[in-house]
Amino acid sequence: MFPSKPLVIVLIGATATGKTNLAIDIAKYFNINIHNVDSRQIYRCMDIGTAKPTKEQQKIIKHFLIDIAEPSSQVNARQFQEIATTSINRELNQERIPFLVGGSGLYMNSIIKGFFTPDIPPQKSLRSQFAILGQEKCWELLKSCDPVSTKKINYADQIRTTRALEVFYVTGKPMSSQKIQSPPPWRVLELGVDREDLKERIFIRTKNMFKLGIIEETKNIINQYGSNLPLLETIGYKEAKEVIKENLKIEEAIELTTTKTIQFAKRQKTWFRNKNNPIWLNNKNLLKDAIIKIESALS
Repeated sequence: MFPSKPLVIVLIGATATGKTNLAIDIAKYFNINIHNVDSRQIYRCMDIGTAKPTKEQQKIIKHFLIDIAEPSSQVNARQFQEIATTSINRELNQERIPFLVGGSGLYMNSIIKGFFTPDIPPQKSLRSQFAILGQEKCWELLKSCDPVSTKKINYADQIRTTRALEVFYVTGKPMSSQKIQSPPPWRVLELGVDREDLKERIFIRTKNMFKLGIIEETKNIINQYGSNLPLLETIGYKEAKEVIKENLKIEEAIELTTTKTIQFAKRQKTWFRNKNNPIWLNNKNLLKDAIIKIESALS
């Protein structure tokens, strides 16, 4: 039986740090399931470009919160928070330890720290107008109406910029002023993965993504959902789309994707160090160190 507050295990880290393989090894050792907390792996059809756990890996360990939505139906942080919390509580009710794994800091913290944002449904009309304006103008617009949010949202992040703008235009208030916190009734053990050779790992993974077929995957997404899908503007897919349009060569796309991913990883690391402060695992033996930390928390 659990003590008064059940334990939830969290594994965070920047992209390409090896969270997926480590998480599977941890889950096998403790006989637990994995809850995905990656803002793009929740979408169907987006497998290669998001480095989603393979079908074989998902057979080894059950993964929740993967492939829960169509790419055309964007799931915001508030919606994901509700879906994930329901899934976590289901595990707790079965006296299993929930294991959350991912690199999406906002989505993770909405769950484990209980951040709530306005539950405003997507505004198709507004989004169409924002798309016409373009990301650069939308970013400047957001700076004028919600400067606090622009300190947390990267200038190239079209999805989060659009979301912050639509919240402002619907409610008349900046999204940054509407966040409240209500922590869930769990004990949270946050473990972090960091890598000294992260740039090399990102380069290798990016080359593998193009080798494994991200261009074909992007073509299939375009055929099903259209080329204006906002998720196709995210790292990897945007570059693959440019290859399809013959605006980039594959080698150029790999280089550009690698550069953008390294920049993104830096932002992730900054977020986790400032917003989460996890227990960083020893790179000499990640699995052994993780097991020791988890067993200590369970004792």
